[in-house]
Amino acid sequence: MLFEAHGITKFVVICGYTDLRKGVVGLSQIIEGTFHMDPFEEKVLFLFCGRRGDRIKALLWEGNGFLLLYKRLEKGSLSWPRTAEEAVCLSKHPYRLLLQGLNPLRSAIQNVKPETTF
Repeated sequence: MLFEAHGITKFVVICGYTDLRKGVVGLSQIIEGTFHMDPFEEKVLFLFCGRRGDRIKALLWEGNGFLLLYKRLEKGSLSWPRTAEEAVCLSKHPYRLLLQGLNPLRSAIQNVKPETTF
């Protein structure tokens, strides 16, 4: 489900560390309060990663409720962008690279605006 992401038009990576004990309300507050984005925007998948890099949470508004996805890697960890405290928008290909353990943002400029698409 997370890798295929059918119907998703925008992938927003929340860079840095996120406390993955947070649920729908806490993650929505991060999206709205810190990044001034709308968590109720349809077809937008918001991605969060914890400190260890082997767990990921995703939040998606489906029009009538939130879908909260959680994935734990059995081996290895994700190369999550850690340096910028920003939200970065990805297209489908860089999103897939990210979920394969690669960091498509590594060569990008450090301070990327949320409207930027890779």
